[in-house]
Amino acid sequence: MTSTADDLQSDFLTTMHARGYVHQCTDPIGLDAALTGGVVPAYIGFDCTADSLHVGSLVQIMMLRWLQKTGHKPIVLLGGGTTRIGDPSGRDASRQLLTDADIQHNMDGIRQVFEKFLTFGDGPTDAVMVNNADWLDGLAYIPFLREVGRHFSVNRMLSFDSVKLRLEREQPLTFLEFNYMILQGYDYLELSRRSGCLLQMGGSDQWGNIVNGVELTRRIDQREIYGLTSPLITLANGQKMGKTAQGAIWLNEDRLSAYDYWQFWRNTADADVERFLKLFTELPLDEIAELSKLEGQELNAAKKRLADAATAMAHGEAAAAAAAETARRAFEEGDSADGLPTLSITQAQADAGITVIDLMIEAGMAKSRGEARKLIRGGGVRVADEKVADEALSVSADAFAAGPLKLSVGKKRHVLVHTAD
Repeated sequence: MTSTADDLQSDFLTTMHARGYVHQCTDPIGLDAALTGGVVPAYIGFDCTADSLHVGSLVQIMMLRWLQKTGHKPIVLLGGGTTRIGDPSGRDASRQLLTDADIQHNMDGIRQVFEKFLTFGDGPTDAVMVNNADWLDGLAYIPFLREVGRHFSVNRMLSFDSVKLRLEREQPLTFLEFNYMILQGYDYLELSRRSGCLLQMGGSDQWGNIVNGVELTRRIDQREIYGLTSPLITLANGQKMGKTAQGAIWLNEDRLSAYDYWQFWRNTADADVERFLKLFTELPLDEIAELSKLEGQELNAAKKRLADAATAMAHGEAAAAAAAETARRAFEEGDSADGLPTLSITQAQADAGITVIDLMIEAGMAKSRGEARKLIRGGGVRVADEKVADEALSVSADAFAAGPLKLSVGKKRHVLVHTAD
């Protein structure tokens, strides 16, 4: 088992190591040999718990994208079957059970994400999308237990973090959820048989589930396959990637505007810039190294480069350019640019008068009244570019006579408030 990336020959694994995607691998030498020997089909599974993915899934999406760029075949597995159970990994409580209609709706939304990042088709390295309901829905319980269940030790299953942590916290784990790791292992066996899949990838929290599939396939079909996981990505402040005070950073534009997506990357903490340029863009490593040398205000150029590149992949070059121009006009020229995110209030609210604190909460710029007051006291809140000094300040219908009203928190967060009938 290789201890460094120096011995690797395949473009894919070399790229994965150089850009920081690798956490664990079941057999780096064997996988490297397979990758240099021909086209390797590889998959990552995504359960359909929402109608979009968010940036917390972006590392896995980028791994599939790099897989394709280095000459291999991505398989996107949508969990139409496993979503009915819910992955217990990293959770203290059971997921809400979704209806079949909900799952199909979510699946349709998730498909749109991958069309931006991968090339689909019938060619040897074209991506394909599959649904594990195609084989899980038809399983016969007793034959499945005899063929597959006998290869899983309950003792070992209890040692996996997804189970152990729930039990240690004395949180209930249903028998339904306990079956999830068996079904995920079976997914890998099925994809090995159906598509010649040689590699499953996922986040570090999926390591146990991936190893189950590797071992199950070896035992039943005597076939060597591989697993690769990426590290857990957190922000410099320790917060989980993909979640902010304003909510999830969704990848579909109907859930989050291209402008807000661009702003998320533009607001990257200084300490995260180099790492995120490697993980979330395809910029050459030598260019990233030069951008990472910038300091102070000059580092903003690297953040804009990150925002441009990341937004172009998710929303297209035109949307990225428009978002960048909107930001430039809003922040550098002081315009209330049309592309800023908006908040609509009713005419009745405007007529009655609405406090700035209420506007901040409705716009997601503060999570509570206490936080809003603290921001005002700190001098960070402005209405129409005028600093707010009075915590009780209200705006009325007269404030909207000339059009939408710009509400700002700090230098980078702006919302256009307008009235609607």
